[in-house]
Amino acid sequence: MSTTQRRMKIGINMVQNGGHNSGWRHPDANAGIANDFKGYAKIIKQAEAQKIDFMFLADGAAVRIPHKDAEELSRHGHIDRFEPITLLAAMSAVTESIGLICTASTTYNEPYALARKFASLDHISDGRAGWNVVTGWSEEEAMNFGRDTLMEHSERYERANEFFDVVTGLWNSWDDDAFVRDKDEGRYFRPEGMHLLNHKGKHYQVRGPLNLERSPQGYPVIAQAGGSGPGRELGARIADIIYTGQKDKEIAKEFYADMKARVAAAGRDPAQVMIMPGIMPIIGATEEEAQAKLDALKALVHPEVGLQLISKMFGDLSAYDPDELVPLPLPESNGVKSAIEQWERRLRETPMTIRQVYEEISISSGHNVCCGTVEQIADVMQDWFEDGACDGWNLMAPYMPGGAEDFINLLVPELRRRGLAQSEYEGGTLRARLGLEAKPNPLAGRVSESSESEEAIAVSH
Repeated sequence: MSTTQRRMKIGINMVQNGGHNSGWRHPDANAGIANDFKGYAKIIKQAEAQKIDFMFLADGAAVRIPHKDAEELSRHGHIDRFEPITLLAAMSAVTESIGLICTASTTYNEPYALARKFASLDHISDGRAGWNVVTGWSEEEAMNFGRDTLMEHSERYERANEFFDVVTGLWNSWDDDAFVRDKDEGRYFRPEGMHLLNHKGKHYQVRGPLNLERSPQGYPVIAQAGGSGPGRELGARIADIIYTGQKDKEIAKEFYADMKARVAAAGRDPAQVMIMPGIMPIIGATEEEAQAKLDALKALVHPEVGLQLISKMFGDLSAYDPDELVPLPLPESNGVKSAIEQWERRLRETPMTIRQVYEEISISSGHNVCCGTVEQIADVMQDWFEDGACDGWNLMAPYMPGGAEDFINLLVPELRRRGLAQSEYEGGTLRARLGLEAKPNPLAGRVSESSESEEAIAVSH
């Protein structure tokens, strides 16, 4: 940035057909946008025109809603979705500057294949790729990858740490200038510019090298969203962006301070790690109009859908009256532990009915729903940003395209007017545009080991 003023980082979270599970029922929604590339591209082009930093695609390799049969599942809107790396590769061809970040699980992928995919995306997009590192949290995914149950929480994170080290080691397979392609000499690459990984660990054995030259960013931007103890430790060690879902500013400040301290303890610069909560703006010309929009969105939630959506965290509550208070304590879970802990704390402080809980989770997956005028929502975002609760925001739409177009074309310009959002893209890669340090190859200049029997190369991060 040419200005010294600290600015928000802003992403657009493209959740299938909207963050609201029943948003597809909205009269103005494109109900089929989850499988509509042109519809996605139109939104992202508008986001790029407003200089939003990046688009983000969450993902899961399953229909992750508990169900016994098709009838029980048939009312849900979050069923179909594009494979995200494929979508972002296509999106890179119709955009020029906006970052392209998506989720890929360390539990249901192999390191070599994933390293190759993200390096390819980084090349294709001229240095705009990002990887949201997750471990996978649903039983439904496990059953699609040869397991009957979800891998235990601590084991998932143990594997994730080793997986990440293998991937980044493979991204360092070549010096930046290794491929000379000298036609006269007949030399395609410098031998000393190749580095074998020869990784042999508890969970993975990977020789290398990656069959692709080093990508424009070295490492794509790394995002991470685990809020449990192991998740926070992983994020502190590896992440450039930390996604989070706090709704209360004081809790968000606690998380922010905790993560920055963990980053420092990991030997990294806290200023190089951005904390970015999700927020769903519901915008009206007046506060009353915005509240009416929110009430209309809540009314779209079918009770069966709501109860199913909260069953992973709250258990089966179908025997209760939806207008009864949520029973505590919440059940133990091997899934999203941090979300359950947050809800437990919140419900002890402010009891809510079952209906209130499922309406909220249906609308935004538990992220912050901010309802009001453009100015009121910008005030909230600015207050959190300036009071040590975040470094920026991931904007979520309840439905698309209208829900996204509202904040792209109304809210972001207001933030820019306040000097909080960028006016132009600056820097050659997503890393540079976010103010992140470059990732030079730590192995550059070392003599490469070429035998599988030799000790594995120690890769520094």
